Order: sequence, then structure tokens, then C-alpha cells
Amino acid sequence: MVQYHKRSKSKSSGSGGRRRSAADKRKAHWGGFFAHAKLGAQHVVNAFRTRGGQKKAAVHHALYANVSDGKNVQKTKILTVKDSPDNRHFARENVVTRGALVETELGLAKVTSRPGQHGVVNAVLQGKPKA
Repeated sequence: MVQYHKRSKSKSSGSGGRRRSAADKRKAHWGGFFAHAKLGAQHVVNAFRTRGGQKKAAVHHALYANVSDGKNVQKTKILTVKDSPDNRHFARENVVTRGALVETELGLAKVTSRPGQHGVVNAVLQGKPKA
């Protein structure tokens, strides 16, 4: 469902009288759908126009991540999503969000970019894989 980004006021005033809305819901306050950046067989990015004519890119299927170890950055394959602080079900569904811990070929990495809004998956290496 599309998100509505405006706080609704109480329907009653402090004294108990009923409030009536002066304006209806506006198109400017409606947001878009949440881009579930899932793991996929190939990397799929969708570019779209935002309010004000700007551009955003949303990852729909993520395959690679740019992983930094503090000195070097490498493009590596994402194997699976281990943990997601946003929603525990995202780890089960392999949805990549900011702050998610992903298992890569280099090891465990924490996602630092917003794949649903940046169009790229950037991550910082957390630990080496156990060989």
C-alpha cells in the first residue's frame, strides 16, 4: 500500500468539540511503494522521477555489493541476508535494507547505503568468513 506522509490531527478539540478538516488529502503528501531490494539472479535497478524533477534509482534485485574493508573497495557477490534490524522477516525473505548484515564472498558485511533509494548496495566488512 502507498504510504501517506502527513500526520493526522485529532478529530476532537480539547474541549470535546468536533473538528472539521479544512483541506482534503493532497497528492504531495502521498509517498511511493517500498522497494523490496531482494536477492536475485541478476542485478535489476529501476530509475524513477521524484517530486521536483529529481531522479532516484531503486534496486529491485540485488546480486552484488561494493564492500569496503577500510582501505580497499571490492565488488562482491551477496550470498544471503543474515540479519536485518528493520524487520526480522526481511532476513528470511532476503530483503536488503540499510543496516542489514549480508553474507558476501569476502565475509559478513553491514549495508551502509539505501538500496531502495540509491540504486546501489554499499557495505562495510564486519568479519572474515570461517574457512
